[in-house]
Amino acid sequence: MPATRDITGLLARLKSGDDGAGSELIQKIYPELHKLAARCLFGERPGHSLQPTVLVNEVYLRLIGKQEVDWQSRSHFFAVAARVMRRILVDHARARNAAKRGGGFPGVSLDEMPLLTNEQSELVLAVHDCLDRLVELDKRQAEVVEMRFFGGLTEEEIAIVLGVSPRTVKRDWAMARAWLHAELKS
Repeated sequence: MPATRDITGLLARLKSGDDGAGSELIQKIYPELHKLAARCLFGERPGHSLQPTVLVNEVYLRLIGKQEVDWQSRSHFFAVAARVMRRILVDHARARNAAKRGGGFPGVSLDEMPLLTNEQSELVLAVHDCLDRLVELDKRQAEVVEMRFFGGLTEEEIAIVLGVSPRTVKRDWAMARAWLHAELKS
């Protein structure tokens, strides 16, 4: 738990305007964010320019620039990071699909574009669309999926963020996973 308290303390210092906290924070969270990004990008084509490091840097820049966020804890930070990572991946998948239809980036070959593979972009968009539908049925289950799938948070961490028991998270995860499986299959 000391690492959790360290990160929570650094987030509080960053919120209060301590410039040194940002560099300390990145040293503490970078390895975990990198693992999450690598997991999200697993199966990328070799030589792809959207690498975990690029994704981590983009997530970090988007998160640290948000001074209005009242960071509650390490878990809260990684839950928001999961949402930001999802948005970035969805944006890239949409851009790839737009490029396939002739829109997007004129004058740039598809091989040079820093986007997901066809299969991955379709999967990311399909999961994103399913999560949008799941929000309408059960918002908490959608949040659990987002934090697990895009953020790699544990059931205990998700429980803290959502203010529920780990058992509730486990139940939500099982139900949402079954629902997603059925949705993605069709």
